[in-house]
This record gives sequence, C-alpha cells and structure tokens, in this order.
Amino acid sequence: MIKNLSLLFALAFGLFACAADNNTAQSEAQPAAPPAQFEEEPNLPDNTLSQKEAATGWKLLFDGKSADGWRGFQQEGMPLGWSVENGTLKASGQGGDAAGDILYGAQMFESFELTVDWKIAEGGNSGIFYHVREEERFSTPYETGPEYQIIDEENFPEPLEPWQVTGADYAMFEPSIPRLTKPAGEWNTSTITFTPQQATYTLNGRKTIGFYPNSIQWQINKKEGKWKDYPDYGKVREGYIGLQDHGSEVWFKNIKIREL
Repeated sequence: MIKNLSLLFALAFGLFACAADNNTAQSEAQPAAPPAQFEEEPNLPDNTLSQKEAATGWKLLFDGKSADGWRGFQQEGMPLGWSVENGTLKASGQGGDAAGDILYGAQMFESFELTVDWKIAEGGNSGIFYHVREEERFSTPYETGPEYQIIDEENFPEPLEPWQVTGADYAMFEPSIPRLTKPAGEWNTSTITFTPQQATYTLNGRKTIGFYPNSIQWQINKKEGKWKDYPDYGKVREGYIGLQDHGSEVWFKNIKIREL
C-alpha cells in the first residue's frame, strides 16, 4: 500500500510540474503583434493618400491644386496648354508631339509602382513616360523613356498597330488583352510596375503586358522596330516620370508612386 501511495504521489507531482512548465512557457512566448489595421476609405477624395498608402510608402506626385514639381521637358516652367482644372492636370493639346510633354522634375525613380487615373478626348492620343533623361542631345522624352500608351482606339482616325493601343509598351510590346479602354471622356486607371527583373502594365485592374527589361526579346524588339535609331532608348534604369501632350485633350489625376 505504501508503495502504491508513493507511486500515486510521484505521478501527481510530475503532472503538476509539467503543467507549471507549460504555463511558464506560454507566459514567456508572447503572441506576435497583429498587423496594423487600417480603416477602409471607400470615399477617399481624389489626389489624396489613404492611411494604408501613406503607411506603405506611397507618394502623391500631384495634389490636385497646383502643378508643383512638374515642368516641361528641358524647360524650367510648364509648357503652354497645361493647367490645373477641377482637381486634374490637364493638357489642352496645344503642345503637339514633343513640344508640350511634361516631367515630374522633383525626383528621379528607378524601381517603382506607379498608378495614374486618366481620361482622354475623342480620338485623342497620349502616354505616360518613365526613366526619362534630360541632356542637350535629347529633344524628346521618348528618346530615352519607355511609354505606356494611351489612346482612344475606338475613334482614332488612323488604323492602329497592336503596339499602339492603350496599355502597350509603345512600339515594343503589344497588350495580351487589347481594348480594355473605357469610352472617351470616362476615367481609366493605369499602373506601371518596374524593377530590373520584371515590368508589368495594367489597365482598369487587368494586366496588359509583362516583360523582362533588356531581355533577348526586348533587345530584338528595339533593334527591329521604331527604336532602332534611338540608341539611348530604355538604356538607363533611373529617370523622370513624364506625361505626353500629343495634340489632344487629356486629363490626369491620382498620380501616385511608391519606390520598390
């Protein structure tokens, strides 16, 4: 009997010790802090950042009130025909092909995610540039900077090549899903995500193209296409963001970027 009581006592003591150890371990292993919670902002005003965007490194390139930071290509001020109108950065189409293109000249960007809302007049043509460089030998942004094409395919007066439609990497890569553009006068959303390893364009939430910068296919497209006579096209990996005035009215807002 004594042996049985001793055995029971030892078992009870062992269970108590294990429970104590478990409680100590649980108290020492504090749970990981929950991720930051951000309130949804369904009615976020134009040209502002949400809490989540601000916390994750997004930056506004246009505040909807002024053209601060923007200027003409190879110019100190804004070209004729650009204005801030009802919370948009508007080109009236007076600049023609290259004379009216503008840059966000306050900062260059290398790897980034850029999002822009835009709408265009009927039959209009425009674009978004990146990695633009300014030197005396360059007369236009497209001599160095790739272009996300913007155009009203439905009403453009001339036939278009596949690499000319909205969402194309102009004269380089054609969209895999063409004709995602909303009718002229309606707002669209475009994104460009660029790293040295991968570039991706989207239009209204759908991917249009993805390519590998400076890949064999990229080099073939450059050498055999429109850019064969522009040796500096796409050469640099850091430059300015630009907007094109191609002779038609176009409006931009919610221009946001985050560096990667």
